[in-house]
Amino acid sequence: MFRGVNAINLDAKGRLAIPTRYRQCLLEQSEGQLVATIDTDEPCLLIYPLPAWNAIQEKIEALPSFHPMTRRIQRLLIGHATDLVMDAQGRILLPPLLREYAGLTKKTMLLGQGRKFELWDEACWMKRRDEYLDEASSADETPLELQTLSL
Repeated sequence: MFRGVNAINLDAKGRLAIPTRYRQCLLEQSEGQLVATIDTDEPCLLIYPLPAWNAIQEKIEALPSFHPMTRRIQRLLIGHATDLVMDAQGRILLPPLLREYAGLTKKTMLLGQGRKFELWDEACWMKRRDEYLDEASSADETPLELQTLSL
């Protein structure tokens, strides 16, 4: 289970050090094998342990490829899916095309999202986070599912 937000520097080669608190879990779950792909709604990357990604890919592949929207999702998510391997120092190497898509610069934010991570450019995440907070305070309608959630 991955949760929390982490400020991480991307080095000049495009390597990112996975925070220590997640490394053992990733080694146990996937022997350090990960998959990164693009988020189709936001300028960020989604990073999954390999077994979690495999289950998602099976579901995506099972969608009818003759429907334009599902074909788009298949092309974008599976087409950009890239295998990553955590090295002995807990680093992963992000390919240039994925870094470019997410606008990643030196300063990044890694957000734990349960079974996956999101990786954002720090400035982009801060802006989007503030937009989310503004939207939440001015929301006219709260979905019923959120109304019943107790924090």
